[in-house]
Amino acid sequence: MKKTTVTLTSLPPFEEFCAQIRPLWDSRILTNMGTQHEAFRAALEQYLEVPHAVPFTNGHLALEAALRALRLPAGVEVVTTPFTFVSTVHAIVRCGFVPVFCDVREEDGTLDPALSESLLTERTAAVLPVHVYGNVCDVERIGAFAARNGLKVLYDAAHVFGVRLHGESAARFGDASVFSFHATKVFSTVEGGAVCTADGTLLQALEDEKNFGIRDEEHCAAVGGNAKLSELQAAMGLCNLRHLEEEIGLRKACAAHYAARLAGRTELRILSPRPGVEGNGAYLPVVFGTQALRDTVFARLAAADILARKYFYPLVPDLECYAGTPFAAAARVPVARSLAARVLCLPLFAGLPADEVDRICDIVLTAARS
Repeated sequence: MKKTTVTLTSLPPFEEFCAQIRPLWDSRILTNMGTQHEAFRAALEQYLEVPHAVPFTNGHLALEAALRALRLPAGVEVVTTPFTFVSTVHAIVRCGFVPVFCDVREEDGTLDPALSESLLTERTAAVLPVHVYGNVCDVERIGAFAARNGLKVLYDAAHVFGVRLHGESAARFGDASVFSFHATKVFSTVEGGAVCTADGTLLQALEDEKNFGIRDEEHCAAVGGNAKLSELQAAMGLCNLRHLEEEIGLRKACAAHYAARLAGRTELRILSPRPGVEGNGAYLPVVFGTQALRDTVFARLAAADILARKYFYPLVPDLECYAGTPFAAAARVPVARSLAARVLCLPLFAGLPADEVDRICDIVLTAARS
């Protein structure tokens, strides 16, 4: 039997992609911000309703570039969440900053702004919240908290491409928002990412970070890296962007099917977006009453060739790469730790058949009743 994976990469029609990349065989320009790259940049800015979108070769390098572009002093503290993919915290550490873990809200797994104030020290310079599972953080309270304390706000927006809050694009919050276009995401360029900002002063720093600091043939004004999005990646993005609304619609229909089948159960709940959020069907996160039940469901699904994911488990401060670090030892995050022990993301993608959703739900519900 073919395995059902937790996600499945969406691709445009093959002929459409071939037509999109055909000019590259004539120009032989495959990178260095060519016509596909610039068309993709413009399409991102229009779709996400932002003044500036800077494409990168992947989301992690985009995140590191955004942190460096903020020009924070070395060694400062950045308040962030432990309930995230490792990339978020790795970027903070690799840029020479110190992560300070703030607990999350039980209802949606996003950073709890009510707890942020107590974590501040004279070394705190920024906050890096994460929009989780297609849900948007409490951007209003985070913004107010940051303004009161003179902090920069950089959002890890990897999960919220195409999401809106009260009609406003999720790309428009904070000093900048960072997206991932990895193949597992709702919107993909195979690998890729972007930093979106309304702050024109960040734009040159971001461009420097992705292209060695080179301004023209004779001038290199900054010590930058290499994180350019290729023409092939940009072409894939242009194609996938044309089909994005259909992709999101199919995912949301699939999520609604899950919600109907799993409703009314005391042993589990689906983490749902906050009021006002127009989601993107990125994930189907289910929180079970106990870790034992979560692990039982995970094992039974695996036995049926259904690959769910314990996402995010373990928490970042509990990973071996951070064992013994003072910032991991200082983490007081009981809500995040409880969520991580009980959450399971079920398969969700545009082509997932309804009868397969039913089969998955039957296994989940049988386990919950036993």
